Amino acid sequence: MKAQQLRKVFTEFFEGSGHELVPSSSLIPHDESLLFTNSGMVPFKSYFLGAELPPYKRATTVQKCVRAGGKHNDLEEVGRTTRHLTFFEMLGNFSFGDYFKDEAIPMAWKFFTEVLKLDKDRLWVTVHETDDEAAEIWQNVVGVPAERIQRLDDDNWWRMADTGPNGPCSEIFWDMGPQYGPDGGPANLEAEDRFIEIWNLVFMQYDQQKDGTQIPLPNPSIDTGAGLERVLSVLQGVDSVWETDEFQQLLSTVSKVCSERGSVKGNTISLQILADHARSTTFLVNDGVIPSNEDRGYVLRRIIRRAIRHARLLDVEEAIMGNLADAVIDLMRDAYPDLEENRTLIKKVLEREEIGFRQTLDTGISILEKHLSGLDKGKNLSGEVAFQLHDTYGFPIELTQEITNERSIGVDIEGFKAFMMEQRDRGRRDLSQREDVQSSNADFQLILEKHGPTEFVGYEMNEASAEVLFIDGASIILDRSPFYAEAGGQVGDRGIVEGENGSAYIEDTVYGAVGQHRQIIGSTSGELKPGDKVVATIDKSHRLAVQRHHTGTHLLHWALREVLGDHVKQQGSWVGAERLRFDFSHYEPLTNEQIERVEDLANAEIFSGDEMEIIQTSMQEAKKMGAIAFFGDKYGDEVRVLRAGENSIELCGGTHVSHLGDVGPVKILSEGSIGSNIRRIEAVAGPASVGLLREQDAVIGQTADLIGVPPANLLEGLEKKLREIEELQNELEGLRELAARQNIQELKGTSVDGVIVQQLDGIRRDELRDLVMGLQAVPEVEVAVVGSATENGGVSIAAATSERSDRNAGELLSEAAKIIKGGGGKGDRFAMVGGKEANALPQALDAIRSLLEEL
Repeated sequence: MKAQQLRKVFTEFFEGSGHELVPSSSLIPHDESLLFTNSGMVPFKSYFLGAELPPYKRATTVQKCVRAGGKHNDLEEVGRTTRHLTFFEMLGNFSFGDYFKDEAIPMAWKFFTEVLKLDKDRLWVTVHETDDEAAEIWQNVVGVPAERIQRLDDDNWWRMADTGPNGPCSEIFWDMGPQYGPDGGPANLEAEDRFIEIWNLVFMQYDQQKDGTQIPLPNPSIDTGAGLERVLSVLQGVDSVWETDEFQQLLSTVSKVCSERGSVKGNTISLQILADHARSTTFLVNDGVIPSNEDRGYVLRRIIRRAIRHARLLDVEEAIMGNLADAVIDLMRDAYPDLEENRTLIKKVLEREEIGFRQTLDTGISILEKHLSGLDKGKNLSGEVAFQLHDTYGFPIELTQEITNERSIGVDIEGFKAFMMEQRDRGRRDLSQREDVQSSNADFQLILEKHGPTEFVGYEMNEASAEVLFIDGASIILDRSPFYAEAGGQVGDRGIVEGENGSAYIEDTVYGAVGQHRQIIGSTSGELKPGDKVVATIDKSHRLAVQRHHTGTHLLHWALREVLGDHVKQQGSWVGAERLRFDFSHYEPLTNEQIERVEDLANAEIFSGDEMEIIQTSMQEAKKMGAIAFFGDKYGDEVRVLRAGENSIELCGGTHVSHLGDVGPVKILSEGSIGSNIRRIEAVAGPASVGLLREQDAVIGQTADLIGVPPANLLEGLEKKLREIEELQNELEGLRELAARQNIQELKGTSVDGVIVQQLDGIRRDELRDLVMGLQAVPEVEVAVVGSATENGGVSIAAATSERSDRNAGELLSEAAKIIKGGGGKGDRFAMVGGKEANALPQALDAIRSLLEEL
């Protein structure tokens, strides 16, 4: 059975058992505690927690997964073992409070033994040591012999992360045969290569909190996961995932690409690493991850650079990541059609990253080799060298460690961290520093379970009658609300909630539990209480200002793609009443001409006055329409499509103006980088644009008044003033040079035995340097020291010695620097120190004179 067939028969089997076939979610999870989707259950986490009502009771998926960062990280094992991968596919079936162990266990057994026809006598089962129920079902219902059911401790307790859903699990193992190791089943630690796990059935019962407590989930649920690649290796009778059909095709292409550019003989590990990393990088870029120095982007960059290093081990000197991405796309586009749609973008991102790293790779490797050659096994590479490789040559510290480990040499990680602390802006924020996302407030959760999600009526009306379900000093929850809750970058609504018993001013709106609008109270009058009938009214002027900027964001997104290319994708946004912020993927600063072109395109759409069109449709139909998903939004099967004029079409759940003309003129305020390959623009729309023009007019008028010209002649007047300033600066410089020559002549006369030590106040540091260097050039002067105090209380001392002198300028000033409470240079022929104690200057000069007399 081939990979594509296995995907098909698995999902068809569970569809036949009443499961909803759910397409794979993105590798970027809607879960701040995770870097990547690392298991099949991640997209359903909110269902397991009871924070969101599932649209179905049962589901089945073939989920894309990546384990290359954070708690679940298989990166270092890839290529060196028979089973570890950074990118893999997880076959799964799920129950959200519908069926439990009594149905999940027999269903899994039936699929393996009746559909895939695996040999029952080669299947073993493990359960948690406390799970008598699961053991009884395996033995008495399914019929697995008691001697092939083993009880384990931590290995049979599954958790997604340090917090969140977890529970006992039961794993199914395949016996590879006696040639792979001793008998004894999965519990025998020495038989790891013989008994391989091929399916994990998780009995989701608890939600672990940050303090370690376990809270029972509202409805015990089922989460199962079977690695497609591992199951394939069993079905195809091969020893490792690398020998399965899709990997064999990919390895063949990788080998061919590398053979054309280098040598692949005897380097199976590097080839396997390249094949795996080609898959993970292709899928990560496809799902919107861009190489950077933070979080997901850092992990992607690390994988790419690790692949490039292994290509170099194969003597491949040319860029190959784009070719490897082509191979992955050709192989897997039937299962994941969006790969073909994004082929150009994927290749461009990977090729650009590879070219940039290859420019420094050889130099970095040479530096590393030089330092390693002088180290014995068991020694450590210095943290300073590791930091230099990271900071200057783009070597992730893990890549340096991988190379040193191959020589049995360590890395001074503490030293490396110390250097990183000095330049924290270059460092990535580790996952362990993130705040774990906790379950929703218990009160909000109870309200959701009792009353369901808030009926949001804010698309159609600005005012609505409602009932108070909950209120405390901070927030109020209504059964229906016109208040938009902050989401997708759009800020929440503000306004007022009024009833017979009182009123509350709403300063913001956010989500409580999922689907539940929580109005944040700014102030109250009287006393509202649960059960009160009220009227909720939004601040229409605030909403309209936000809507202008939100619609403007869509138009700017379209215009940026028109001007810069389809590789532009949203990476984040913020839409408020005062302005908008839009983050997008792009590799270089925008020129003034490009910014103007973006503004012109967006404003042309606005001035067309076209109507806005909202379309409720399926995700599949939305994609056919060409709708673009906004970064950070979560979409269900039914989606809301916004068509803004003839060109912009996006998936969006936010609020917008009715006609493009309502947006008003859009003006970009700034454009800049916020990270590697990510740019940010800030802009204003509508009255805010007019306000900006007025502010700029006022600045122009005030500037013109200061220069003494009409505003229309400001540029001409400014150029004239600049010429006058330049002439005055040249005249001043001439006077300073004249004064310096006079000072040299005067001080030359104070020389005693070729030594000058004098105080001359009011001289700038640069002039002081020129002065002592000028004195030192006088034939009869061997040592020149001049100190100068300034009006602001500072003090400087400069020393210069001629080639004829054996005196060291830095040593002459060492003691003087302490006296004036300062410090500075240590040059042989010239040195300068600065300090805070101007009153101590005479004492410092006396110390220098005494030192010269001693010498």
